[in-house]
Amino acid sequence: MKNRVLVALFVAAALVLPVFAQQAGSTTQDQPAASQPTQTAPAAAASSDQAASSAQTTSSQTVGATGKQPLQAETHEGFWGKMNPFARKKYVQRQTQPIRDRVNELDELTADNTKAIKDVDSRAQQGIQLASSKASEADQHAIDAGNKAQAAQQTATQANTRLSTVEQVVGNIDQYKATTQTEIRFRPGQSVLSQNAKTALDDMATPLKNQRGYIIEVQGFSSGHGQAAIATSQKMADSVVRYLVLNHDVPVYRIYVVGMGNAPVPSASADDQSKTKRTSGGRVEISLLKNDLEQLSASSTTPDQAPAK
Repeated sequence: MKNRVLVALFVAAALVLPVFAQQAGSTTQDQPAASQPTQTAPAAAASSDQAASSAQTTSSQTVGATGKQPLQAETHEGFWGKMNPFARKKYVQRQTQPIRDRVNELDELTADNTKAIKDVDSRAQQGIQLASSKASEADQHAIDAGNKAQAAQQTATQANTRLSTVEQVVGNIDQYKATTQTEIRFRPGQSVLSQNAKTALDDMATPLKNQRGYIIEVQGFSSGHGQAAIATSQKMADSVVRYLVLNHDVPVYRIYVVGMGNAPVPSASADDQSKTKRTSGGRVEISLLKNDLEQLSASSTTPDQAPAK
């Protein structure tokens, strides 16, 4: 029974003591206000203006990056904030709630800034890749242009060389040079070709197939006098021409034939070129003469001059 009475008294004291403490606190707060002397109206107005201006200055100087005022700590805790642990937890929550709000807001700002940075970086990378591809394309165009210019230069050089060759050939089109000479011997009074004569003609005429820019000069010589010698030499020369045309398909317009009879010919001696000698027996001299047309034909079949397919 005594224990119950003690517990009831303790609980009553615990309930009455906070009320008394709050009354004492409010009386203490009211006493300084009452003890202070009453200010005059002008002084109060001046002090209020100064306080407002200072508050505006402070607020304008302390605006944060988010556009909000800085957090202000709450200093009034009250009796329960000091004595009651449960009231202390709520006080801490009230104090930290603005901080959590600002932290959440900063997280949102950070996320937005990160997203904006990623967008800018993505656009910058796309711009760099586009510029790089354009530069590579320009380099390729420059390389192609250089190759085309080099090919054009080579073509121009070849055309210039070709033109020079053509001019030289045209200038020397009627200038024939003796390349090979063959002499065919005949027995007196005969105009038929022997086997040795045919072999000599074959050796000379075989390489002439599909060639251009050449002529064959055939001169017949015979012993005797007057028209008889000329007729004999003409028959021997005609037999040579007939063999070349029939057996080697040499065009007739490339052969020049003449019967010289017993006309004097220059001496073959290098010591005395002024002396002449007359023919003894029958013989035919075949001379192969060429100009530069064959050179032009050979240059036109080179790989550089071959037409493009």
